[in-house]
Amino acid sequence: MPEGPSIAILRDEASIFVGKRVRRAHGNAKIAMARIEGACIVALRSFGKQTLIQFDGFFVRVHLLMFGSYRINEQRDIVPRLGLVFAKGELNFYNCSVKLLEGDIASQYDWRIDIMSDQWDARLVRKKLRAMPEALICDALLDQDVFAGVGNIIKNEVLFLCKVHPLSRVGDLPPRKSSEIVAQAREYSFRFLDWKKAHVLRKHWLVHNQGSCPIHHVPLTRGYLGKRNRRSFFCELCQRRYGA
Repeated sequence: MPEGPSIAILRDEASIFVGKRVRRAHGNAKIAMARIEGACIVALRSFGKQTLIQFDGFFVRVHLLMFGSYRINEQRDIVPRLGLVFAKGELNFYNCSVKLLEGDIASQYDWRIDIMSDQWDARLVRKKLRAMPEALICDALLDQDVFAGVGNIIKNEVLFLCKVHPLSRVGDLPPRKSSEIVAQAREYSFRFLDWKKAHVLRKHWLVHNQGSCPIHHVPLTRGYLGKRNRRSFFCELCQRRYGA
């Protein structure tokens, strides 16, 4: 599943179509394509793992889910979920969720929790984190109402960098450790962005999808943990399980 930094790249790449009028809208998404045809893209934004294509009075929300993809000025050999054709160029989305929503984007999203946003508010995120003391930290980091844009890669890498076991309860974490996780989630996301742009992201993974701890050189523990049942990679020697 693409994470916040990857969606920020999509947003920036697709911004060439801002101000352009849609000549044709097609695909197998169950939305009113006729509403989009002839409309001009006012803005293109991202929120967490969502791409938001804004028109006058409505917007289209695209979520790439687990296996979605997009193409700019080219096509795959399958029917797109949504294809937008302009006088010059096209934007195609595949294997994703597409919804047409009414109203203004700004009134429906709080960019203070978006990991990539200039409006990111670490104090608000820390407050939201403290409000879920029974949650496991591996679940809390993936909660899009707290850390919009954080995905499994960022989760695994941040917990290793902060030396926190994924099965630690949020309420058992010392305040300084909670603050460290919040700060590291933000900082790592921008490193992720730079590595992704340079096509070297995988080379920088410390534990995600790795076999051994880069510090102790012992096998990493891996498993599907928490209520979200997402795959975790962690070191039993490095990462402390708070509350154990």
